[in-house]
Amino acid sequence: MKKVLVKKELIKAEKKKEKTGNIIRKWSRTIHRDLSFFFSGIILVYAFSGIFLNHKMDFNSDYSIKQYSFEIQGNYPLKSSDFKEERVKKELLEQYQESANYTKHYFPDSLTMKVFLKGGSSMVVDMESGKGVYESVKKRPIISSINRLHYNPNLWWTIFSDIFIGSLIIITLTGIIMNKGKKGIMGRGGIELIIGIIIPLLFIFLT
Repeated sequence: MKKVLVKKELIKAEKKKEKTGNIIRKWSRTIHRDLSFFFSGIILVYAFSGIFLNHKMDFNSDYSIKQYSFEIQGNYPLKSSDFKEERVKKELLEQYQESANYTKHYFPDSLTMKVFLKGGSSMVVDMESGKGVYESVKKRPIISSINRLHYNPNLWWTIFSDIFIGSLIIITLTGIIMNKGKKGIMGRGGIELIIGIIIPLLFIFLT
């Protein structure tokens, strides 16, 4: 009789444990789903900008930089005294729609003229030959703004980023515990979790 009672208590405790586990997994799935939907936009933004920044040596995701060659007609060598602001704007900058962005120009030596423009673009002219190079520097309107979010541009974004990071931790933990059995932490999921931890550790200690 005593053994029967003990067995019933064990079964009852096991059912209670199973019920508690089911409730935890149910809430984990709900929280995991809702947070994933809510933060899916910013996850994609960080993912794309992470790719751009990860390959910054191959691709300048902030600025589009192009160079154009041109030649000034006249008697060589050209005289620096002939190049006042108005001529620089009309003859050199107007063809590239940069007249309004003129900042200044100067002559570091008698054979070179440099022109500086708003936004980072510039122009260099060889006064001896009349040949010059215009370097256009234009900010990429969408990608550069996405990249900027990686550098916490203001206090409100820092606060939101901290909330986002905390939510990522919750998403990860709920993802770990919301499945049971062979697909959960005690099965395939646990193996995948260990592998995912080992990979960054290898890079930390071996590189």
